Amino acid sequence: MLHLYRFAEDSSALKERLNRNVSFNSDVQLAVDGILDNVRQHGDRAVLDYTEQFQGIRLSEMRIPQSAIEEAFHQADPEFLAVLQEAYRNITRFHQHEVEKSFFYESEGGVLLGQRVTPMERALLYVPGGKASYPSSLLMNAAPAQVAGVKDIVMTTPCDPSGEVNPDILAAAAVAGITSVYKLGGAQAIAAFAYGTETIPKVDIITGPGNKYVALAKKQVFGHVAIDSIAGPSEVVVIADETANPEFIVLDMFAQAEHDPDAAAVLITPSESLANAVRECAEARLPGMLRRDIIASALEHNGAIVLVSSLEEACRVSDMIAPEHLELHVEHPWDILPAIHHAGAIFMGGYSCETVGDYYAGPNHTLPTNGTARFFSPLSVRDFVKHTSIIAYSKQQLQRCGEKIAAFADHEGLQAHAEAVRVRLRTL
Repeated sequence: MLHLYRFAEDSSALKERLNRNVSFNSDVQLAVDGILDNVRQHGDRAVLDYTEQFQGIRLSEMRIPQSAIEEAFHQADPEFLAVLQEAYRNITRFHQHEVEKSFFYESEGGVLLGQRVTPMERALLYVPGGKASYPSSLLMNAAPAQVAGVKDIVMTTPCDPSGEVNPDILAAAAVAGITSVYKLGGAQAIAAFAYGTETIPKVDIITGPGNKYVALAKKQVFGHVAIDSIAGPSEVVVIADETANPEFIVLDMFAQAEHDPDAAAVLITPSESLANAVRECAEARLPGMLRRDIIASALEHNGAIVLVSSLEEACRVSDMIAPEHLELHVEHPWDILPAIHHAGAIFMGGYSCETVGDYYAGPNHTLPTNGTARFFSPLSVRDFVKHTSIIAYSKQQLQRCGEKIAAFADHEGLQAHAEAVRVRLRTL
């Protein structure tokens, strides 16, 4: 189930096995392009047609009434509701530390320069549906948008063939104060909010994970709207030494593997005895898992145990993968943190399991996948704001620097640029 590699001997095979990419096959590409084009041309009618085709119901209303959201809140299990509320407070508090301030400073010659930070006006939060519900995704997407100051926050999630949406998601919407909720999913939902229809508002940014059709649709509409990232299957890397608890590691790897047969779970360790203990524990625990078939498939195709010579080499192998989640099951995790450069989120020590981050701790669980942690960051308040440069030049400073600026334009062959400065200089 879990393949064992010795990095010094199997580095080429290991790199090939752990290679993750965000490519889409031609059938998915063709389907998504057709959906986007149809929705752009035919609006609501196309959205309703695709919803009937893929979700199995002809909707009379695409938006969920406020009364249904309130009912889900009041009927939710009180203990679960309390956890939702506490988690949302934690997530909001974390994101409040990300808030950026506008700045201005005075330069020589009476020049004032600065940058103004303003929120986007309208955001769509896409919450996956289908085989599992993810109220946690709603909380993680809503909090940074609200902290950023987005005025109009819209949520959409797929409904079932009876037109119903998972009540836990609606309860989470109530907790987060989201009142504009639609029961649409798939590429057609992405198209509707990216382009706008007769009844669906065009948004400025779309965030949230989805299946490969949703991911590709987000990629294709980028430019019409902003997006957070192109999410791929979930992944975890565990760096562990001989002090680690094998059962902790196994269940953390299972936690990623149970998401999707394409999910990846990798253990990197210098301890061969730990590697063997993890393999034995995985085989013993698997039969008792409810999603054992999915876990087994994910680990068979995308799982690995990598034996390395040292924790320093373990960090280098992890950086090669640039994982979405990185857990450090080592005696002194803070000692090796400086050696790690590429990861979406890092979990320090055996008791900082990835599940804590998924639901409750506060940092966002919408993370870069497929090795994109080399250049992408977790979802944050910064995704929901834009930066505007402010330039206030004085007559005196233009008189002092204007000819230099015009000469720069001359070197680029842009006459009007240069003349725009010189005409002002002549008035001075």
